[in-house]
Amino acid sequence: MRPCLFPVARTVAMSVAVTLLAGCTAFSKDGGFGTVSSVASERLGKDAVLIKTEDDRNAVAQRTQELLSAPLGMDEVVQIALLNNRGLQASYGELGIAEADLVQAGRLPNPGFSFSRTRGSDDLSISRTFTLGMLRVLTMPLTTRIESRRFEQARLQAANAMLEVAADARRAYIRAVAAKQSATYAEQVKGSAEASTELARRMQQAGNFSQLDYAREQAFYADAMAQVARARQQSASAREKLTRVMGLWGSQAQYALPELLPDLPATRPELQDLETFAMQNRLDIQAAKLQTQSAASSLGLSKATRFINVLDVGYQNNFTTSDGREQGYEISVEIPLFDWGSAKVARAEAIYMQSANRLAGTAINARSEVREAYSTYVSGYALAKHYRDEVVPIRKTISDELLLRYNGMLASVFELLADSRDQVGAVNSAIDALKDYWLAQTDLQQAVGGRLPMTALAASSTQSEESKGQ
Repeated sequence: MRPCLFPVARTVAMSVAVTLLAGCTAFSKDGGFGTVSSVASERLGKDAVLIKTEDDRNAVAQRTQELLSAPLGMDEVVQIALLNNRGLQASYGELGIAEADLVQAGRLPNPGFSFSRTRGSDDLSISRTFTLGMLRVLTMPLTTRIESRRFEQARLQAANAMLEVAADARRAYIRAVAAKQSATYAEQVKGSAEASTELARRMQQAGNFSQLDYAREQAFYADAMAQVARARQQSASAREKLTRVMGLWGSQAQYALPELLPDLPATRPELQDLETFAMQNRLDIQAAKLQTQSAASSLGLSKATRFINVLDVGYQNNFTTSDGREQGYEISVEIPLFDWGSAKVARAEAIYMQSANRLAGTAINARSEVREAYSTYVSGYALAKHYRDEVVPIRKTISDELLLRYNGMLASVFELLADSRDQVGAVNSAIDALKDYWLAQTDLQQAVGGRLPMTALAASSTQSEESKGQ
């Protein structure tokens, strides 16, 4: 029995050695958060943090308070959201789960030990057995590679979740500022309508104004009142949505916003090969690729172990009073009599095909999203530019001419008031067009992976500087 023990022992020792040489996985210092931090810095120019301790929480609170000390711009809003959004912090928990699975896959299984002591008549029997799950040991390198890909996938997904929160913060900021701007303008219109109605009332009492014209002025004032109430509610709702995205509460929610949206850029950058850029840059596509690779590896593991599900190797050390000490080994193998592993392989194949199709679908949808977002971005810029360069200047020219006529007693005050009513639609449309442009730019950035190509942005910046210099 003794000579047969050494080959088995050597086999076990070699398997364990190979596994150890493959590398026992340990927990990383950053828990996989380095990927999220790098993406935030490179694509957004912002800091992403993982809050674990009270010191982390205090540092975030101090940084947030510094950002809230002045009216918030789009960059400040994004940074506050990356620091305080609780949903984003919760998504980072997937990193810890995935890393724990990776570390667990890289650790040797615990050996088993059994002991028995029996006595019959004058015969004493003592049995000691050590067992080790060899199948798990032999498949550890492949299992570790699979979990390593899944951990990398979790890091990419966490980084992509961070980019989505940043985009949501930009959208909420644009809508909140636009709603505030519209509410302020509605207040101005209401003031003008109130003055017009009061003047019409006095003239009607003096007999210089018809009842019909007076009723029209009253209707305009009533509509202006309704518009103010609606604009105030929309502004409050948009602000609360922004507050939720930033993760603020209590006194922090008393932040200040600017009165106006950012100006339309002087030029629109020419963006080429955006679909190719998106395929290389989007994190959800990279994560889907890793998922497909993991499914392929899992399929290979399932095929390799389809006939053997349990393989235990044990070392026995027995003692009986009649025969003395006995040593040996045992091997436990599951016999594939009823289950030949076909169901397990079929399941792995189905998971692989599912992952492959999801990857293809993600890529196809991404290309379509880029085309749609770019079309909206181009048309949004053209429309906002049209209002800025054509509609608003024309309305101003009309107002200036009417004012000159009024000063020359060639136009009545009611013509001035009627012109101000005509301006309401143009101004509101101009605000909406500017808002839609900034939203379209945000959607385009998100569609291509969180940022636009740097070469196009650099060219646009250069053109803007040259136009300013001229």
